[in-house]
Amino acid sequence: MNSSSSCTLSEADQDHLFEKLDVFKVKGRDKRGRKVLLIIGKHFPARLVGSEVLKKYLEEKIYPKLGAKPFSVVYVHTDVQRSENFPGISVLRSIYDAIPTNVKDNLEAFYFLHHGLQARLFLATIGRLFFNRGLYSKLKYVSRLEFLWDHVRRMEMEIPEFVHEHDEELEYCPMMDYGLESDHPRVYTTPSVDPISMYSMRCIA
Repeated sequence: MNSSSSCTLSEADQDHLFEKLDVFKVKGRDKRGRKVLLIIGKHFPARLVGSEVLKKYLEEKIYPKLGAKPFSVVYVHTDVQRSENFPGISVLRSIYDAIPTNVKDNLEAFYFLHHGLQARLFLATIGRLFFNRGLYSKLKYVSRLEFLWDHVRRMEMEIPEFVHEHDEELEYCPMMDYGLESDHPRVYTTPSVDPISMYSMRCIA
């Protein structure tokens, strides 16, 4: 992600881009009645927007919609490309630090849909250093849409078609875990078998 001063787009154009791409959307509720912040990673224009504009956009357009009550986040990682959609570690930390304390406290669950092996390893290592234990403990990996529907109200969510298509492709990719998981109960254990050697490398994303 660029700094605000280095972006070729004006701040107004960057703001409009977030609106047009629907990167962030507060819509629907989970099974506990909490509002859901839906984030579509593939739509995030990391090369075109600045971190300060993003912070301002979240502060003015997203956080107010969450209100002062508990909420959950559904982050869709499907087809995310590091060169196109990843803002960078330092930017992520900057954005996280700028989130108001009350918003952090009200976040009760963070569902990470279609996580790849690289993303999961990143969060299990670097992520632990950058984000506090409270946030990390709320992170849940969801490998398939069918398991996401166990936790959010399906009819209230607008999931892009490419996400459904990727979900169907996973039927032929046994590398992916099924269900809802968390690293925490076993993060310090050592697996007796190398999981990568058990599956085809074509399934790693």
